[in-house]
Amino acid sequence: MEKLYVIKIGGNIIDDEQKLESFLKDFAALKGYKILVHGGGKLATKLAAQLGVEQQMIDGRRITDAETLKIVTMVYAGYINKNIVAQLQANHCNAIGLSGADGNSILAHKRQHPSIDYGFVGDVDAVNISLVHALLQQQVAIVAAPITHDQKGQLLNTNADTIAQEMARSMSSLYQVELIYSFEKSGVLLDANDDATVISKINPGYYSELKAKELIFAGMIPKLDNAFAALQKGVHKVIIGKAEQLTQLVAGEAGTAIQME
Repeated sequence: MEKLYVIKIGGNIIDDEQKLESFLKDFAALKGYKILVHGGGKLATKLAAQLGVEQQMIDGRRITDAETLKIVTMVYAGYINKNIVAQLQANHCNAIGLSGADGNSILAHKRQHPSIDYGFVGDVDAVNISLVHALLQQQVAIVAAPITHDQKGQLLNTNADTIAQEMARSMSSLYQVELIYSFEKSGVLLDANDDATVISKINPGYYSELKAKELIFAGMIPKLDNAFAALQKGVHKVIIGKAEQLTQLVAGEAGTAIQME
């Protein structure tokens, strides 16, 4: 089976021009099949403030009303996505930017919640495996924006971590997929404030132990739950680590490897 890297880049790297430029150089140099899923950073929040569109967050998730949806679509699927694609082209990496509506690449439905109305937030139903596979086979890197659609003409704002996991899981029927979550920390840390306390490997038993002893930063738990869910659904390996260390993460020389055994 051929290897495919699905790499998620955190919003805070998007906000830092130099870090983003350096990361994209490393991504462009990565050999083989690859998909980059990006978050939105602070640009949407900044633009919303300039336009006088009030932003509402619940548990770190953005409530997406109709005006906010326009802003996040412009920013995520527009400026950020195309800026990344242009920088990859400058690094001799042929890339194509997609929202979920393009080529019907990611189908989703509006989130239903018993008590919270998240607005136009989407939960993923399906990834268009044949389209993604065809593009990859043309040696084109895919850059996926966190905007999906419901095939009824409605765009939806969707969590980028979830998109990365769903793409990795879906493509694992055709490729040996390595899912890499790259952000500002060096990996899963025993002490959230000390980058030197990286845990190099976590399996389900060790994860249960860490949670029981409350040794794991609460904000990292959804990422780890996602990682184990991906492994259970066929993803070969999940790595969590620092965006600036992408080359080492891929080589298994940095970050935290999440494994079933």
